Amino acid sequence: MKNTFFDLVEQTFYFPQEGFDLHGDYLKFHGVSIKYLIEKYETPFRLIYLPRIGEQIKRARNLFKRAIKKYNYSGHYHFCYCTKCCHFHHVVSAAMKHNVNLETSSSFDIDLILKLYEKKELNKTCILVHNGYKTDDYLQKIIMLQDKGFKSSVIVLDSVYELDRLLHFASGRKVKIGLRLAIDEEPQSAYYTSRLGIRPSELVNFFREKIKDNPNVEFEMLHFFVDSGIRDTLYYWGEFKKALDMYVELKKEYPKLQTLNLGGGLPIRNHLGFEYDYEYMIQEIVRNIKETCAAEGVEDPDLYTEFGKYTVGESGAIIFKVLEQKKQNDSELWYIVNNSLMNTIPDAWSIHEKFILLPINKWNNEFTKVNIGGISCDHSDYYNSEDFNQQILLPTYSNDDPESLYIGFFHTGAYQDSISGYGGIKHCLIPSPKHVIIDRDDTGNFIDYVFRHEQSVDDMMNILGYNDTH
Repeated sequence: MKNTFFDLVEQTFYFPQEGFDLHGDYLKFHGVSIKYLIEKYETPFRLIYLPRIGEQIKRARNLFKRAIKKYNYSGHYHFCYCTKCCHFHHVVSAAMKHNVNLETSSSFDIDLILKLYEKKELNKTCILVHNGYKTDDYLQKIIMLQDKGFKSSVIVLDSVYELDRLLHFASGRKVKIGLRLAIDEEPQSAYYTSRLGIRPSELVNFFREKIKDNPNVEFEMLHFFVDSGIRDTLYYWGEFKKALDMYVELKKEYPKLQTLNLGGGLPIRNHLGFEYDYEYMIQEIVRNIKETCAAEGVEDPDLYTEFGKYTVGESGAIIFKVLEQKKQNDSELWYIVNNSLMNTIPDAWSIHEKFILLPINKWNNEFTKVNIGGISCDHSDYYNSEDFNQQILLPTYSNDDPESLYIGFFHTGAYQDSISGYGGIKHCLIPSPKHVIIDRDDTGNFIDYVFRHEQSVDDMMNILGYNDTH
């Protein structure tokens, strides 16, 4: 039986597959030579492949368009990108090239929107969905944004107490609002009902007492969010049905209500054996809404999605060099990489998120079971769960080998930088890796450049107050 790493992958999964291929003994990511990037930039580095963002947006829109046509659905579909997933300008700008709408989560998001407007990358017709807890500063900035002419701005109330503060800052202006419906969490959760949104028993009374006949309020959107995403499970369909029934009940009392926000994202590939029927799920969502609305005698709502991780997750990767292998006992072999895993992919240890882990080279070597360790002094700085029966299998190599082994974590484009605090103070003062952008020009040729270099000693000392900057 063949036992090279290439044979292992080929016999276990369909390979090559979308986004991954080999050129000789080296891995390519969306057609980009990782070997070329390693030789040019050295490791560690984080890369973002910008064209993938547009591909994901187009796919979601096409699937909703086909479902709407198939079921003769009368509502419209609106794609929103939620900025909290990745705030970098090059990422948001890449999404804006496809005329997406935006979802905001905090006060500083409003400043981001104004910057995009100054750069002429966003116009005032862009639909803005304002989620998150509304601090006074956040509410004031939203009102300021509306005063500047951003009229397609919907403020989704996360609690019953936000309305009075909103109307106080609005000072008689008419505001468009949505209501976020609190969902029941999955059975294994530490709590029963989400802290986000308004619980169903409270929402209807709040609507009737404070919104229904309020001349200063336009109620436009019912929003619900399932944290585990849009998946074909009894749990998801149960929460979806409750939200749909709530929409119908409110629509009958308030005919101007026209939007159902399908909070929660589509999943992304987190291992080579990933299977998810995007078309089936989207068609089932549209079909169920269509049939329910027809049975209840109400119009089909406009549909909004807030896809963040789906939009940018598959565009990202982090490339490391294996510095050393350590055999700590008879059964445990460690590959130590040249940065901290806690710092660069915090989701892996905080919520046990999985990413696609592949070697960049040595695919024709035999494979072995390993653990991956970072260079920080923390016990939790490791990664040891993959899709080969919950083991990491990587090519063998010798510490004396003149060519180092390189590995990559792929589909890391969402949340990792914002959670770890990009460019800030890292555990053990291990610097943030350099940040490499990959794009294509008008002729389809690759463009690559460094967005940010690796943090320097001075960067760290300035933040910590050791350099005299006053």
